[in-house]
Amino acid sequence: MDNQTSGILLIAKTKTAQIELGKQFNNQSIQKKYSTIVIGEVLNNSIINSPIENKPSETSFEIAQVIKSLTYRELSYLQVSPKTGRTHQIRIHMASIGHPILGDKLYGNKETIHQGKGLFLCASEIKLLHPKTFKPLVLKIQIPNKFTSLLAREKRRWNTYNV
Repeated sequence: MDNQTSGILLIAKTKTAQIELGKQFNNQSIQKKYSTIVIGEVLNNSIINSPIENKPSETSFEIAQVIKSLTYRELSYLQVSPKTGRTHQIRIHMASIGHPILGDKLYGNKETIHQGKGLFLCASEIKLLHPKTFKPLVLKIQIPNKFTSLLAREKRRWNTYNV
């Protein structure tokens, strides 16, 4: 996981678990879901299939919410699922379709920086088989407060100043 990304981090406690989880990552049987806020209005759920460093890469996303914003015109809150695991994959793919992640200094532009809040990308869910029992396991967290606060504040500001 990117050091600027918040959320669930999977750590193996034993060498056996590390090997088994490694196998699951290699066969792409581990499913990851991220929450993110991107600049602009995303119009359709979609799949991005553009290579990264000449390697096949696939990211799908679903629109959870789009809000009007005085600062950014629109912001879209998305649920994103990378099928492959390339470095910075979600950040690269979202920027490639003209919707950089809010707070992304590397793949965005100065418009994407939200002072002092960091990158709006959070690993929010992971589905895997337990490395010892092989029973399905789903780990899920609530999105960070900075996401809900920002969306509520931008919506409130839009409604207050754009009457």
